[in-house]
Amino acid sequence: MDQADEPQLIQRVREGDTGALGTLMGRYGDRVYRLAYGITRNEPDAEEVVQDVFLTLFRKIEGFEGRAALGSWIYRVTTNAALIKRRGKRAQVEVPIEDLLPQFLADGHRQGTLAWLMADWSQTPDKYLLAQENRDLLEQGLNNLPEHYRAVLVLRDVEGLSNEAAAEALGESVPTVKSRLHRARMALRELLSKDLFWPEVARA
Repeated sequence: MDQADEPQLIQRVREGDTGALGTLMGRYGDRVYRLAYGITRNEPDAEEVVQDVFLTLFRKIEGFEGRAALGSWIYRVTTNAALIKRRGKRAQVEVPIEDLLPQFLADGHRQGTLAWLMADWSQTPDKYLLAQENRDLLEQGLNNLPEHYRAVLVLRDVEGLSNEAAAEALGESVPTVKSRLHRARMALRELLSKDLFWPEVARA
């Protein structure tokens, strides 16, 4: 992506040039959709978020001061819009992240069957994890994460943002992002371990 002409595009959007807005939509639209879908887990909602984000960009471009990259600003607008959309349509109370993390006994040992505790993910080939039935389980696992944990996981592990960029998008501190990311990864692995390797445990 050529960033050299971005200041000119921004200025043209400020002047009401819809063609410049279309150019920016072409550059950022796919990433905005991926992030919106990653948080809302719903295609129509994600599409609405994309429309909302670029409408916000057109209407509020004067509020963009240029101290950070335009992409970072767009990520933050997208994250906020997607979280608001998710909350507005949430039909059930989310499961607390603590309920999804590994559980420990009073003596400090990990709770669960020995086979489950000895799971070796390093021996699991990508093609196995990406098989359609397992991708469906991955989608389901992401759906089960609380929204703020899912958001940081999408920003860091799907979009590849740095901790600093993810923190800016979420309006949080870097330590908060690091903590949430660690807990989100642990929770997702816990969910997938049950469903991929020991489905009888998940059904229990």
